[in-house]
Amino acid sequence: MTTTSPILELRVALTTKGYEKLVNFYCEGLGIKPQQLWTGGEDRALILEMGQATLEIFDEAHAEVIDQLEVGERVSGAIRFALRIDDLDAALERLLARGAKLVHAPVVTPWGHRNARVSDPDGLHHVVSSVVIPLRER
Repeated sequence: MTTTSPILELRVALTTKGYEKLVNFYCEGLGIKPQQLWTGGEDRALILEMGQATLEIFDEAHAEVIDQLEVGERVSGAIRFALRIDDLDAALERLLARGAKLVHAPVVTPWGHRNARVSDPDGLHHVVSSVVIPLRER
């Protein structure tokens, strides 16, 4: 596979006081298996492979539009994750059982995704989505 981007990988590093809660949220809630574990005497870290990465940059007005579509009001901060998964309902059930808070129930977006908004145990917003109308059918 060739790429047209000079960036080969996007990595996001989260620092948390609630390490176990976030590991549980991502590994058990989303079903992600650790790719690498880094541990020292009193420190812990892991790397999770999360598929293809993109960086979305919104101005405030566009963030308002997205929040209105997905939640009905402006709620997200400067950073939120958007995670596309196969089974939104099953993922939501697992995430909520592992400390996520439901910000808004699933909605179908104009771009053919079914999106739900949750916050992780540290309060970071996540859009969890699945495709309901494939691009070729829109």
